[in-house]
Amino acid sequence: MVKFMDQDFLLSTPTAQWLYHEAAEKLPIIDYHCHINPQEIAEDRRSDNISQVWLGGDHYKWRQMRFGGVPEEKITGAADPREKFRAFASVLPRLIGNPMYHWSHLELKRAFDIEEPLTADNADEIYDRCNEKLSGYTARGLMRKFHVKAVCTTDDPCDDLHWHEMIAADSTMEIKILPAFRPDKAVNIEKEGFAEYIGRLSQATGRNIQCTEDVIAALGDRIEYFAAHGCLCADHGLDYCMYAKPDQAEADRAFRKAMEGICPSREEADTYKTRVTIACAGKYAEKNWVMQLHFGCLRDNNKLQFAKLGPDTGYDAINSQSGVEHAAPLLNAFAENQGLPKTILYSLNPCDNTALVTIAACFQGDGVVARVQQGSAWWFNDNRAGMRAQLTELANNGMLGCFVGMLTDSRSFLSYTRHEYFRRILCELMGEWVESGQYPQEKKQLIKLTEDICFHNTNEFFRFGV
Repeated sequence: MVKFMDQDFLLSTPTAQWLYHEAAEKLPIIDYHCHINPQEIAEDRRSDNISQVWLGGDHYKWRQMRFGGVPEEKITGAADPREKFRAFASVLPRLIGNPMYHWSHLELKRAFDIEEPLTADNADEIYDRCNEKLSGYTARGLMRKFHVKAVCTTDDPCDDLHWHEMIAADSTMEIKILPAFRPDKAVNIEKEGFAEYIGRLSQATGRNIQCTEDVIAALGDRIEYFAAHGCLCADHGLDYCMYAKPDQAEADRAFRKAMEGICPSREEADTYKTRVTIACAGKYAEKNWVMQLHFGCLRDNNKLQFAKLGPDTGYDAINSQSGVEHAAPLLNAFAENQGLPKTILYSLNPCDNTALVTIAACFQGDGVVARVQQGSAWWFNDNRAGMRAQLTELANNGMLGCFVGMLTDSRSFLSYTRHEYFRRILCELMGEWVESGQYPQEKKQLIKLTEDICFHNTNEFFRFGV
């Protein structure tokens, strides 16, 4: 019987154990994609209670609370924070086999020194212990506790980056906090609110935006602005990966319809989105940014709840029609335009793992290490089985030793334990390969591989310089 979450949690072989404890455990963290609010870092904000920092904005936990029959008032409503914590504690023991069970207890253990499993019976005691410990933490304090060295937030092109300017001007802040360019609202023309957003983009740039080329020019202005604020990457969120011949007249037809409040056809929308995305990729290549493409999400499925709560509240799912077959022509279009930027591809559909790795392999070269990569197991795949599948497929058909590793994709300052979770799973898998004779037990090389995947590759690929 192995003790629950002991020092060798998930490390099932001696090789995995020494590899994690000697190579991975103490490495710093670079979190190159997250949704943390930079204002909270700039103000070095303190949380009032554990429910605020642990449950607020965490749609992963909200989904599980709904599975467990918790009323919405105690999830996203105005219920007392202690009641919300009790509600989560009541469902947590039923999450056997779910990564949420592991993440939650890693967070309790690493941030609050709480070893015992959280249940409804000890919820009040643990709530009080967490709050007592939390009173000594600020946002930056939590980042330092987890040995975070660099973070990329997720920022709209229209953002003035005021909070990033404040952080950059603060001589007491040694952690790199950089913006990441997220132009979804200007690209996803079929989404509600597109016309209003173009008005905001026009105001932010001083441009009179009347056509697709005006949108492209405005985004180019904002890319320059972000670059001046230290930005090193962009992230595009797409429901599906699209590709259409980027015909200017067709793109403008879609643009005019959308500005008149008429939803363009899928073909028209894809033409516009393809043209704008290709242009953005050209600017990223010019700036030597990393471009991340996330696709394969079926969003806002519960229409009644979406009307009440809005997006990103736990009602998204996997899109079986992810459009992965369009990734290759899209990358070709990037290369044929102004250059192919360093690119990371993510699909929410795990069936796309092999396709993504093999497509990425077709776009290597120019002396750049792993120019196009498959990204880490994303969102619903962010679990032991999903990570092992992604890592194994990357090893089978790509080059695992060049992988840029893990990210949190989170809004919480407690989520850095997801890097620990990933590192343990990586070491477990590599240990299995070594102990089964599939890779030599050469300690120096194994340590280098582990350190590269967990830290150095990310640092070099994005050019963080930490």
